[in-house]
Amino acid sequence: MIDLYTAATPNGHKISIALEELGLPYRVHALSFDRKEQKAPDYLKINPNGRIPAIVDRENDDFAVFESGAILIYLAEKTGRLMPQDVKGRSRVIQWLMFQMGGVGPMQGQANVFYRYFPEKLPGAIDRYQHETRRLYEVLDRRLGESEYLAGDYSIADIATFPWVRIHDWSGVSVDGLANLQRWISALEARPAVQRGLEIPKRETDADKTVNTAQSMLTL
Repeated sequence: MIDLYTAATPNGHKISIALEELGLPYRVHALSFDRKEQKAPDYLKINPNGRIPAIVDRENDDFAVFESGAILIYLAEKTGRLMPQDVKGRSRVIQWLMFQMGGVGPMQGQANVFYRYFPEKLPGAIDRYQHETRRLYEVLDRRLGESEYLAGDYSIADIATFPWVRIHDWSGVSVDGLANLQRWISALEARPAVQRGLEIPKRETDADKTVNTAQSMLTL
């Protein structure tokens, strides 16, 4: 059993999608940002950075993993899926995973802040982060013109990147003219495991629940 500590954000959705794709049984602990549950002492023992997501693998001596990219690698290596075993294939996946972790996520996250949440409108900051996010989308589009998925086969690199790109409108960033990226978005949106993962955690309740998807392996 995996304990998943999460919230309804792109980084949280990465892990729920991966768990659904892998068919691993997991229990959801939905953390409330309003109540600052991510800063609670018990949670900081799991993730010293006080962010979501994090997991605890109860089948592996209660091993805790934080940082979404590290969690995705851990789950892929635990199951032997969603990342190739050979050195080159594994490296391709990790390269595109790091592209999301170091580029798409931080830049689009800042676009969200300045476009949606910052108390003053700062056109220079908004333009900077929206333009950089669009540039990163163009890199993705070129890659997806060469390959169906980012690292060849469907992998944790796609799972990491999709929850961010799918909310491009929220960031004020267009995907017009990026036909390969649009095709990839539609392909991932059609996957049942992705659809289920995007529903975690349920927004209407913070109650813990157990999700056992061992029988739902139809999407792989």
